[in-house]
Amino acid sequence: MQDFDIIIIGAGPAGAGAAVTARKKGLSVALIDKAAFPRAKLCGGLVTGRCAGHLKEVFDLDLIPGLFEPRRNFEFHLGEQDLGRLDDVPPVYLTMRWDFDRLLHARALRAGAQDFSGRRVETIDPGNDSITLDGDETLRYRVLIGADGVQSIVAKSLFGRAFDPEKVGFALEIEAPSETPDDSTPLRIDFAAAEWGYGWSFPKSRATTVGLGGLHTHNSDMAAHLSAYRQKLDLPEGKTVKGHFLPFGEAKKRPGRGNVLLAGDAAGFVDPLTGEGIGYAIQSGAMAAETGARAIREGRPILAESYYRAATRPIRADIAQARMLRPLMFSRRLQPFFARSFAASRSLKRAYMDLLAGDIGYPVVLMRVLGRLPAVALRHLRARSGQV
Repeated sequence: MQDFDIIIIGAGPAGAGAAVTARKKGLSVALIDKAAFPRAKLCGGLVTGRCAGHLKEVFDLDLIPGLFEPRRNFEFHLGEQDLGRLDDVPPVYLTMRWDFDRLLHARALRAGAQDFSGRRVETIDPGNDSITLDGDETLRYRVLIGADGVQSIVAKSLFGRAFDPEKVGFALEIEAPSETPDDSTPLRIDFAAAEWGYGWSFPKSRATTVGLGGLHTHNSDMAAHLSAYRQKLDLPEGKTVKGHFLPFGEAKKRPGRGNVLLAGDAAGFVDPLTGEGIGYAIQSGAMAAETGARAIREGRPILAESYYRAATRPIRADIAQARMLRPLMFSRRLQPFFARSFAASRSLKRAYMDLLAGDIGYPVVLMRVLGRLPAVALRHLRARSGQV
């Protein structure tokens, strides 16, 4: 039996961020993942300006040319309606998760985390602060961090299930042939390509990542939506389709319990409008390690969740504010108001991009958007925001 200060289950951006941060605090760390790296991951691979800031802060990682492809131009659509194009916006970056996650995992191991990749967790025993891996190997922890995604086994051990199936999202994605893009090639966003969701086409040098996602309960046949979206983009059938649940803005009010914490997708830290989750993953992973380290230093690991809940309050507030705007973009009754306002307003498009870049927050976006809505739409928005 091995003892660790912090055990982290899930070695993606959240887990790697937690591991690097914990090692900076001088703590012993076990980093576990059922997959061996590199491994495939469903994700558009969009790295926002906010995420770039977290990469620098947590990993001291600059945006390496080749791994991160800058884009400054966007096209927006809703159904058959062209909502316009926005050029020369604050840059976002595209990456391939195969390479990106391998790099962050390597940084965590270089920092001194003990590698347990390619190992499955068989049991979690919060009562004895221990986990058992395949092969009947037992590890003990003072703080456990679940960074193991939307299907989190750590969340299941705490709450009986990882997510509410009535509120979670679902996405499908393919890797289409590369369009040999350059820095001026636009990214495409299609609002309502799926019910209560959107589609995306992100041309990269090695492939074009195309996908769509939406609330699971509103999309009984997501495959049909993807087929229609392929036809719209004139993409051939036959490419391998990947599917995955998404914690679509369903942030957990209590992201853990006692000395067990949830970070990234496992905590539901995904923006319900932009779908951005990598930045929140890195940020919350670092917060989990910092608050876990504080609780360990004070000799009371059981206080980790209360410290962590306070630290993540801004993340949960951002996601709650985004949920207020979600009906405006996705409900059928309000979409005409959104389409007219968004198509006609360069400032709203730029606000959307400034939000992605991390230059503004949701309070500013809420004020800009709500000020443009007629009273009938505002009343409907307030009613719907509490229902979905």
